[in-house]
Amino acid sequence: MSRADEIFIANCRDILQNGVWDTAYDVRPHWDDGAPAHTVKKFGIVNRYNLQEEFPILTLRRTAFKSCIDEILWIWQKKSNNIRDLHSHIWDSWADENGSIGKAYGYQLGVKHKYREGEFDQVDRVLYDLKHNPTSRRILTNIFNFEDLHAMNLYPCAYSMTFNVSGDTLNGILNQRSQDMLTANNWNVVQYAVLLTMFAQVSGLKAGELVHVIADAHIYDRHVPIVEEVISREPLPAPKLVADPDVKNYYDFTVESFKLENYEFHPLAAKIPVAI
Repeated sequence: MSRADEIFIANCRDILQNGVWDTAYDVRPHWDDGAPAHTVKKFGIVNRYNLQEEFPILTLRRTAFKSCIDEILWIWQKKSNNIRDLHSHIWDSWADENGSIGKAYGYQLGVKHKYREGEFDQVDRVLYDLKHNPTSRRILTNIFNFEDLHAMNLYPCAYSMTFNVSGDTLNGILNQRSQDMLTANNWNVVQYAVLLTMFAQVSGLKAGELVHVIADAHIYDRHVPIVEEVISREPLPAPKLVADPDVKNYYDFTVESFKLENYEFHPLAAKIPVAI
């Protein structure tokens, strides 16, 4: 039985049974037909995934594994803010006529900063420290740059990653200000589990624990029936993640560097609407 499924079920049940609705307020998100997209939420959810035990992908419904990796590489490897560098269309609603999402996500990771050791962007600084300063307690990234918020078409949801080496094991904490549980929760978990795996492999480490901290974990009103259907299902065994062991340079990873062995999942017939 997949531990990721158990965590997802527990989170969603808690939100549905004990969460707070925002129906008394005017809200920014809306549906395609213009109706306000209200949510029920819980504040301050913390989930832990041990990557040594299993790969945390849902079996309750399919998570698009290849698309998850494509997006995390778009942000963290290409450091792009243009949807024309992405193979899916999940960012189309936030892009301008040139395909740009503004000074958001990959743009922030690609900005270079000066350090005593030289000039690095945030990703290369992490890679440098994992090899040269693995005991450091300062290995982190942050893309919630207040100076550039006005130039972002969407404020970052998953905004900070903290890396910590314990012996020969790389652990990480993903901080997220906002989480659409149905559409994005496992998507982000899969992405950052893969990111942790990539960083560990090229640094001569093992991927350990991913801790996911969510400030506002919510379920949209039109998602409630779908969530209830999904969490009523019986979890299946977790698949195994296989990363190409020959990749030694972080920038050599591609979508095809990863595969899932024995990934089984329940089909989902319902189309999931996305609030924008």
